[in-house]
Amino acid sequence: MALRDSGTGRIIRRYSNAELEDMANLMRGYNLVALCAAGSGHAGGTLSIMDIAAALYLHAAEHDPANPSWPDRDRIVWSAGHKAPALYVALGAAGYFPLDDVVTLRKLGSPFQGHPHWLKLPGVEVSTGSLGQGLSIAVGMALAAKMNSQRHKVFCLMGDGEQQEGQVWEAAMEAGHFHLDNVIAIVDCNRLQIDGWVKDVMSVEPLEAKYASFGWQTMRINGHDMGQIVDALDAAKKTAGAPVVILAETIKGRGVSFMENQAGWHGKGPNRTELDAALAELGLTVKIPVDQLLERANAFQRKADRTLQDSMPHFSRDYWWNATETMKVAMEPTRKGFGQSLARNGDDERIVCLGLDISASITISDFYASKPERAKRWINMGIAEQSATSAAAGLAREGKLPVLGSYATFSAARNLDQIRVSVCYSNLNVLIAGAHGGVSVGPDGATHQALEDLFAMAGLPNMAVVVPCDSIEARKATDYLLLRHKGPKYIRFAREATPVVTSESTPFVFGRANAIRMRREALRFVDSFETQLAETYLDEGEDLTLIALGPMVAEAMRAACILKLDYGYETRVLNLHTLKPLDTEAVIRAALETGAIVTAEEHQIGALAWRVSSVLTESPRLYGVPVITGSIGVNDRFGESGAPWELVKTLAVSAEHIAMKALELMALKKETAAHPVAAM
Repeated sequence: MALRDSGTGRIIRRYSNAELEDMANLMRGYNLVALCAAGSGHAGGTLSIMDIAAALYLHAAEHDPANPSWPDRDRIVWSAGHKAPALYVALGAAGYFPLDDVVTLRKLGSPFQGHPHWLKLPGVEVSTGSLGQGLSIAVGMALAAKMNSQRHKVFCLMGDGEQQEGQVWEAAMEAGHFHLDNVIAIVDCNRLQIDGWVKDVMSVEPLEAKYASFGWQTMRINGHDMGQIVDALDAAKKTAGAPVVILAETIKGRGVSFMENQAGWHGKGPNRTELDAALAELGLTVKIPVDQLLERANAFQRKADRTLQDSMPHFSRDYWWNATETMKVAMEPTRKGFGQSLARNGDDERIVCLGLDISASITISDFYASKPERAKRWINMGIAEQSATSAAAGLAREGKLPVLGSYATFSAARNLDQIRVSVCYSNLNVLIAGAHGGVSVGPDGATHQALEDLFAMAGLPNMAVVVPCDSIEARKATDYLLLRHKGPKYIRFAREATPVVTSESTPFVFGRANAIRMRREALRFVDSFETQLAETYLDEGEDLTLIALGPMVAEAMRAACILKLDYGYETRVLNLHTLKPLDTEAVIRAALETGAIVTAEEHQIGALAWRVSSVLTESPRLYGVPVITGSIGVNDRFGESGAPWELVKTLAVSAEHIAMKALELMALKKETAAHPVAAM
């Protein structure tokens, strides 16, 4: 049981327990350097699971770094995908690549994604990130091994908070039912999750009794005692007739005093001062070449910056946000408006907010943060999106106004059937927040970037869908949806600070678009534009229309600036903040009056583009009217790790890309006008 040369069968190296302890300590140090270089990540959980990772990859698992696809290797599934840096340093320590490489963690173009992606990095068995799915994957792998008469083991690493996901228990039932003695689950019981202590958020104990009831063999160990870890892994591999679960009691942030048992270090990396202090505590100050590693990370970033900049469309000057002395714009996370509305309106006794473990991050906890008397109407459901959605339906059926939210990938996809049947089919008054939508979660990578959620939400009968453009509009939209709109409703907003392009006086009417026109170049970006309801807007003979929603409204406005100042084109911008119901009249008028339309969405192309196209093709008023159209959005691909604004450029959804698409349409429009018969 060790690292093995798959060709000769020779053991590559055997580690003593003392050597494994030393390697785990070194891996902790490299992990922290990588997190510091990335400027983000998950320190707490990677430190708690590091002893297990060292024992698993350097002692217990049969695998060959020179042959990652060796058929007889043991499989290791990281269901707790946010602990990916621990996986990466373990692979590096095992010899899959130089350990120094991990310092490019979470950077654009790096194989070391924020959550594991098996197509980018040899040694990673499967792509993970959405909690609760890994054990089911392990069951599938184990069943395949049984069918193929293979004898390898399938390990699955999970967190204790992850046990709140119902899918874990479906998989536990399956593994027990099929007597999958080739499955070994390891639960990192560090007792903390994002919202606090697991026992307080949603208790998962007694885990031993629960797994045993499904036919599992159980072990509980000290997850920082290398002797106990090694013995447990060795015993688990010898167990026959039943799956095994090892419940490893650990300390979140293990090895660094100021990180230990601190929930705040769940999704956070150290700065340089904190890194130096941590390495000193670990006794690694002189063992790890920190300056050299950080410079390597910086060099990687500089190269990525140059490549990205070279790929961007270029104009007469740099029009990027706040790049010049004029057109300055304030930036604020859109999510703040959501929290402000809940704080302001929360005295209504009907309102009940349901937490899903990232409560402070999406600002839903603002509902009760300074109002302890509202705590009785705050229900933390833990990491359980499906059950929480149906519970919200039950609350709504009894006259409450339930609000729930999470990453948009989880609050609008993980629980789609529950939204469809429990909420929409019954037409119940539930407000669902799709937080951190689009690429705004950046370095977390594709598993956490919602680029498909609007397809699902806009496709559901009875569902209203609103995508505010900034924090002010998010507050206004939440005010309306919370207290005035009856029925299922979905609001999508970003995590990253985005341009504030509206004001208190800017109109917001549900189901009605706003028309925006650039008037002049001003010191403040917002002062360069006039905004009014599209239904009251009078045609000014603009050359084209840009239709956008969410953060892309600001990009469309900036594109209008490029088109006006560089090319003399006048542009009508429509803020279609309400995706459903769509303001069809505003779209039809724009088509009739400008003859050229570009849609812009921070989403797979189609959530907005296809709905606009449907209006254009189905309106009798547009029969025989030439309308040239184009679309900007994510082109049928997943995202990747990188800074949010890097991804706006990488995925080609910036103002520069909108402007280039507009220029293509204007060239075609001119050609059509000059040669109407030939163009036909």
